[in-house]
Amino acid sequence: MASATLTPYLRDQCHEIEGRFGDGNRPSELTTTVPREYVHRTALSEVFLTNWRRTDDGWVVSAQWPRAHSFYGPVDGLHDPVLIIESIRQAGILLSHVGHHVPLDHPIIWQRVRYDLAPRALRAAEAPAAVELHVTDHDMVHRGKRLASVRQEFRIVCDGADLASATLVYSCHSPAVYRRLRGEYSDVALANSRKLPVPQGVAPQQVARERDRDVVLSPTDRPDRWQLRVDTSHPVLFDHPVDHAPGMLMVEAARQAALAATPGFTVPASIDCSFARYAELDAPSWVQARTTGRTDDRRQVEVTVEQHGNPVISAQITCVPTP
Repeated sequence: MASATLTPYLRDQCHEIEGRFGDGNRPSELTTTVPREYVHRTALSEVFLTNWRRTDDGWVVSAQWPRAHSFYGPVDGLHDPVLIIESIRQAGILLSHVGHHVPLDHPIIWQRVRYDLAPRALRAAEAPAAVELHVTDHDMVHRGKRLASVRQEFRIVCDGADLASATLVYSCHSPAVYRRLRGEYSDVALANSRKLPVPQGVAPQQVARERDRDVVLSPTDRPDRWQLRVDTSHPVLFDHPVDHAPGMLMVEAARQAALAATPGFTVPASIDCSFARYAELDAPSWVQARTTGRTDDRRQVEVTVEQHGNPVISAQITCVPTP
């Protein structure tokens, strides 16, 4: 990769290729994913970023979206739009480490994540999608020489077409500060020992899913209110043990609630999520959806998640029919 130092293993592989093919047939560059540690993932299959480089006004981060994925797979010929949020999640963490020198063991805490997309640019082709995220940093706050918080703006291009604009606002904390913020909940083993049983989910078709295990909502006696399903065995939403319900689970809950509230409007063309506090594993969280606007071709939905009567996230989502 142009901007990452090759490991001894990769150097050996480059030398082997040079010896096998000779100078005339040597690849101009090798493509691989970024180190999984740079995006806080355990499974290599969940790393979508392939490279990064600095530009005059920011960064360009490259990614590849697969043609098939166990959770973020294409539906009706369109890439899963929530891949946008997972990609900017990974890009934000990557740049905090390689661009702003945040140590790898420092937790990254979201305040806000949003995107607005052009649904037709999600069209899946016969090859994996080549994605570029053009990133600029704003409102940067440092604690000493170390990044404390930042707002990052994204322009996202998929297979050469403008796909989306996006925003990510996050803060960075040392392990010691995180332990003070979280108290006893910072103990991953203890938090997981207290987790609730996983309740029965709604029908997958109600939330545009195909498999029961990918449903994150459980029905209640109200059609617009659900209990959050926190299945810590899910291999994607819980790629590694954590002490709380992760941000991508909350985004998925907001997406599924909005789709359940707007049958037939299956593409979330815009999502804007604000995070107020953590959702703990030892108490139920409640998801509620309310339609706030409608036209012939779109529905606007407000989704809230609460725990102990306190807001966890609020999300504004615009759903449109599948192109």
